Amino acid sequence: MFYQMTKEAVCEQLGVESRVGLDPLVSKQRLTENGPNALAQESPVPSWRLFINQFNDVMIFILMGAAAISFLAHEPADGFIILAIVFLNGVLGFVQENNAEKSMQALKKMQIPYAQVLRGGVLLRLPSIDLVAGDIVQLNSGDIVPADGRLIETAGLKIEESQLTGESVPVDKHTRVISEDNPPIGDRYNMVYATSRVSAGRGRMVVTQTGMNTEIGHIAGLLSREVEEKTPLQIRLAQLGKMLGISAVGICAFIFVVGWLQGREVFEMLMIAISLAVAAIPEGLPAIVTIVLAMGVKRMIKSNAIVRKLPAVETLGAASVICSDKTGTLTQNKMTVTHIVIDERVEVSKIKTLDDRLRMLIETAVYCNDAGLSQNSDGTLLVGDPTETALLVMGQLFGINQGTLETGNRKGEVPFDSDRKLMSTFHEQNGGYRVSVKGAADQLLERCDYLMSSDGIHPLTDADKTRIINEVKALSKEALRILGYAYQVVDQLPGQMTSETVETGLIFIGLTAMMDPPREEVKHAVATAHAAGIRVVMITGDYKETAMAIARELGIMAADDKALSGAELDALSEEQFSTEVEQIAVYARVSPSHKVRIVKALREKGKIVAMTGDGVNDAPALKGADIGCAMGITGTDVAKEASDLILTDDNFSTIVTAVKEGRTIYDNIRKAVIFLLSSNTGEIVTLLVAILIGWKAPLLAIHILWINLVTDSFPAIALGLEPSEKGLMTHKPRQPETPILGDGLAGLILLQGFMIGALSLTAFIIGQQTDLVTARTMTFLTLSLSQLVHSYNVRSRSLSLFTLGFFTNHYLNLGVMASLASLFTVYFVPPFRDIFKLTLLSWTSFLTCIGLSLLTLVIMESVKLIKR
Repeated sequence: MFYQMTKEAVCEQLGVESRVGLDPLVSKQRLTENGPNALAQESPVPSWRLFINQFNDVMIFILMGAAAISFLAHEPADGFIILAIVFLNGVLGFVQENNAEKSMQALKKMQIPYAQVLRGGVLLRLPSIDLVAGDIVQLNSGDIVPADGRLIETAGLKIEESQLTGESVPVDKHTRVISEDNPPIGDRYNMVYATSRVSAGRGRMVVTQTGMNTEIGHIAGLLSREVEEKTPLQIRLAQLGKMLGISAVGICAFIFVVGWLQGREVFEMLMIAISLAVAAIPEGLPAIVTIVLAMGVKRMIKSNAIVRKLPAVETLGAASVICSDKTGTLTQNKMTVTHIVIDERVEVSKIKTLDDRLRMLIETAVYCNDAGLSQNSDGTLLVGDPTETALLVMGQLFGINQGTLETGNRKGEVPFDSDRKLMSTFHEQNGGYRVSVKGAADQLLERCDYLMSSDGIHPLTDADKTRIINEVKALSKEALRILGYAYQVVDQLPGQMTSETVETGLIFIGLTAMMDPPREEVKHAVATAHAAGIRVVMITGDYKETAMAIARELGIMAADDKALSGAELDALSEEQFSTEVEQIAVYARVSPSHKVRIVKALREKGKIVAMTGDGVNDAPALKGADIGCAMGITGTDVAKEASDLILTDDNFSTIVTAVKEGRTIYDNIRKAVIFLLSSNTGEIVTLLVAILIGWKAPLLAIHILWINLVTDSFPAIALGLEPSEKGLMTHKPRQPETPILGDGLAGLILLQGFMIGALSLTAFIIGQQTDLVTARTMTFLTLSLSQLVHSYNVRSRSLSLFTLGFFTNHYLNLGVMASLASLFTVYFVPPFRDIFKLTLLSWTSFLTCIGLSLLTLVIMESVKLIKR
């Protein structure tokens, strides 16, 4: 067993040199032989089954019954046309669902995790799926372990293995041999397992098992499969469909009884009742919602936002507060050391020679550093955190780098922690060990007892501390990021590497100041968010003065807004914080635990909160927020897994773009709902009024089926792809609990439906002056054309079509043209005209149908004008 072998023996057995890694050719061969590092996936639904599933629906069964009744009533033409329409609807549904499935599969491929792998002596960032046995993998805080492996190097490494052991408490790991035979997984302290999380520290492992051979692979069959999530909107629409279905049954029964009492034929009334059932239920709506959501997700990907959970698309449109990290999200995350402070502030560019203190400070910055610099064909390659790479670049300016320092390899460390905001390392030097510490100046000063001055080491006085803190505040007001440096020399390594044993009695050296300029596009994005009624809140671990300076520059902080530090937040009771939370625009010097409190307070105020995060400790806040936004570049695997949205460019502007897209998608789905329900209401009104009056049915079952499943589908999908309305980002966020037919939509749908029904009945009355076939033909044409014209009305509830422009939604133009082509094929081609029991109208009657249809545009434009 690997845990019973030394790390050297494990590497030898797997044929790898721990300092070099596998040769790329060897890894390629092993990947071919053993397959990818992935669990077996559930096979996708075959295309043929996807097609068959389109016909597994109650409405389809009803239509099949209608076709059977037509054949029994010696109306084979009706029966065949109903079957043809059902088949065509199945094809359309299959194409839409297949496209949506492909979009979601492409989305999953974009979320493949990566790992840092040593191959051929070069540390590479590779997809975890490409790992093979023998690969040397770097593990950092926040990573998800990509495969099973034997640890060969650790530094304060803690792994959370709850998926395998059920224990959520992180386990301390080491590299020593375990002699016990077959210990439980939780007791194999020198092993790590796929899907476990690195909660603290860092380490290196050699991969021992991949894919289905891992421990998690052995129990993969017992793992719960991923369940496709429905958005709240989809759930509400499904409920609406059920309600309409029940209503349809009631209407059908009522009409059937009325017709029977009027002495109509049973078969005729049965067909009319079925037609009404079809008219009452918008069969295409679920497929349309799915494809609109899928298309929206694809658009978001192009805008650098990967949606991990589909309900987030809808929630984004209702966001009322965006809590954003500063560094890298609001700023460029391109750090440059501009000043060094020893006794006084000095610009780095003006330093010509190094005295002992300057050299000590720069060496400490390079020692206490997890980043790396390497040369390639494109020049210097920076690997690691931008703050740390900036320090290495500063060291290079003065010829100081990790390769030239006269010390041994790192012998120990206390990794950076976002709560204490410090990092310490141990290096051998002159028979002892040099401790190098860097971090937040205020935290560091609390752990320093001495000061390195021009004439030697002296006790650190309160006056010294005050002078240093004042300098920190002055630099912070200039939006500079400040780090402090300290050191000490010890004879031996402590028994336990903790902050308490290492970071005490230190010698303070000085400060560095870095510039991280704001992103140019963020100021406009903040203004857009404010115009949309969305508050922007900055959350940072940086100094209060620095945060306030950047917040004012970006327009986040107004004159009457407040800024709060982590210490000040701790001092507030829950009641006090609840009172003030809506006035606070900046939180500085906060830890991840504060983020959770901020999210909770805002949500208790009824806000829909989007929260950004990148670290392991940000995961609770990301999960607690309505929309957790993880950073795609700097974000840890744990943060990404906890998020709803991944920003692939770590840019605040992407969140605002995603909010706009979320609003657009929700708005467009409502437009499709308005169009389909108002069209269906028009059909119901046309049939219902005619039957109650005692007229012959103005429409046959095949007429309504054709209109619902063919004529209406194309415009409805196109409305789902409508561009964002002007002024969309000037409205306040909607309340999530607002019903889909809220804001007066139910009344509007009824009015529009009565309008379409009235125009269709008018056509029927005019046509009856000739004969019944002419009347039905005029009704069919008027109803179809008026719904197509009405699709343009639905594009906006307030703006005129002439303001929007006829050609701004080319999808709608194409959809209407496709619907017109199908309509005129049925009308003008004699065989189809005969099947649908239509007649060729006189030009006067044909133009009358067009005129009545265009009245829908005139009426709705007049209503909009009165509204405005």
